[in-house]
Amino acid sequence: MKKMFFGVCTALVLLASQSAYCQKYKAVTDTLKLNKEYLEISTDIADLEIKLQEGEQDLKKYQTAVEDKNNDAKSSAESSSDQASKATNGSVKDAKKAKKKADAAYADAKQARNANGKAERAEKKIKQFNTELTKKKERLTELAAMRTTILNSVAQ
Repeated sequence: MKKMFFGVCTALVLLASQSAYCQKYKAVTDTLKLNKEYLEISTDIADLEIKLQEGEQDLKKYQTAVEDKNNDAKSSAESSSDQASKATNGSVKDAKKAKKKADAAYADAKQARNANGKAERAEKKIKQFNTELTKKKERLTELAAMRTTILNSVAQ
């Protein structure tokens, strides 16, 4: 019973002091390193925000391209279908026209698929930038808390 009580008390003390030990920068001499890391992370955040804005602009371009390509593919498929229906009762010339329209419809469908792929990749990039940005911002707040702790210990 005494060993269990001692173990529980030790665990509580360790848990309570864990936040102080987790802090990477503790002393006034560490402020130079802290400020350097703070500056690097601030720069990384600014770069990520720029990349995020560029990615969002690219996504808008891709989305409009997807809409255009999908509309082109749809109209091309309809035109190909109409030409194919004419070719069933028509001549060889009509069949050749139908084949050309079918090839054009296939090419338009491939372009639409490629545009969709580009838009999906842009969405993934944006999601990745957002996750990196939140991690960097969390680290920045941790560094700010460490800075405040060091300043408070100096003031006392």
